[in-house]
Amino acid sequence: MDQLMLAAALLLAWMVVIGTYLEQRWPDWHWYLTGYPRTALRVMVTWRKVAQLNDLTVSHKPNRRLLGGLVVKGQPLHLKVPRCSFPRPTPNGLSVRVRLHAGQTPALFLGAAEALVHAWRVHAVRIVSPERGVVLITATVRDPLEHPDRPAGEVSASLLSAVVGALETGGAWVMDFRRVPHWLIVGATRSGKSTLIARLITELAPQPVALVGIDCKGGMELGLFEQRFSALATCRSEAVAVLGALVVDMQNRMRTCRAAGARSIWELPEKERPVPVVVVVDEIAELYLTNGSKDQRAEAEQCSTYLLRLAQLGAALGMHLVVAGQRVGSDLGPGVTALRAQLSGRVCHRVNDPGTAEMTLGDLNKDAVAVAQSIGEAEQGVAVTAGDTGGWMRGRSHLTTPAEAQVTAAENAGLAFRLAGVARALEELDAGEGA
Repeated sequence: MDQLMLAAALLLAWMVVIGTYLEQRWPDWHWYLTGYPRTALRVMVTWRKVAQLNDLTVSHKPNRRLLGGLVVKGQPLHLKVPRCSFPRPTPNGLSVRVRLHAGQTPALFLGAAEALVHAWRVHAVRIVSPERGVVLITATVRDPLEHPDRPAGEVSASLLSAVVGALETGGAWVMDFRRVPHWLIVGATRSGKSTLIARLITELAPQPVALVGIDCKGGMELGLFEQRFSALATCRSEAVAVLGALVVDMQNRMRTCRAAGARSIWELPEKERPVPVVVVVDEIAELYLTNGSKDQRAEAEQCSTYLLRLAQLGAALGMHLVVAGQRVGSDLGPGVTALRAQLSGRVCHRVNDPGTAEMTLGDLNKDAVAVAQSIGEAEQGVAVTAGDTGGWMRGRSHLTTPAEAQVTAAENAGLAFRLAGVARALEELDAGEGA
């Protein structure tokens, strides 16, 4: 008997050691071999109880009966629980498909998400309806956004594509301008907006892409990358000059494509293809807000018109926009609403007012708005992102420090392509101000 207990103790100690080693060296294998079986069993054992306590069941018979001349309403005794599939493992959790009964909606399961988290002892539960009559429940056992610098899986490097962090699926968060040509990024102070922009520029800097910055806060944010920028506008008058020159460049690209019978610059021979341009606008409100004077209103209207033209026509011509701001609302003018409609890529960090979250994500998905508004102050870098698929997902950007940004700009300063039209416009502006 003593020998049997000793053997059991040794076996238990060995399993603990192996489990710890697996968790540190191969966390995915540790989950599949130890965590998944326990969690899957917990899901199957607790499903009926959770469904009953959270009104996810239906009754075989009506809960009303005629008793004499009275209609009596009672609690059904025989409840029918929705049928769920056996949990399927995922790299960071598991998923369960549930077949809805007639009359049930996914909203019932959305309301029970928190109960599922506690019953299954997981980090988070996400519920979607991939098809009519079916709900897909996906549980994650650990926070995949805890280490955004270590996304799962390999991502192939391609032109105009940037790995900026990790998604809640555990995969890489990729901003691909060939698929989603323009992006709107919003977030309050210290929400992670500037970090995301820094990471995006850091990823694009080694690529053969012209980067143009517009930072009307005197260049305090984008000035870190000045060595890599082909142009950096630090006030609205410079922004007007830069954007106007880019619109002229875009029209020249149109004529080149038309002459070659091409519908985009990507159909041109590589030697004749103009360099792609990514325009990063930090704090969009600075371009639209005025003191009411005629000159400032005229500049704001010019900026609005130029940005809208670049957004409408630039994708096929290698002109891409990244528009960022703390607040984006219709009170900035109708130009902002029109521009928003052209920016199919959306990123919403923590914001100070519900209107900005609604403006950013409301036309794509109402659920995404609610999730964005739930981001707390401690979740710096966490955002809700939506692209061309119509879906949305939480992500977290990889931290890029100012020192890293400056090193990146210096190392890739040789790729700061000269945009002749933009340089000429800035020189003429300087000459005019000097006169």
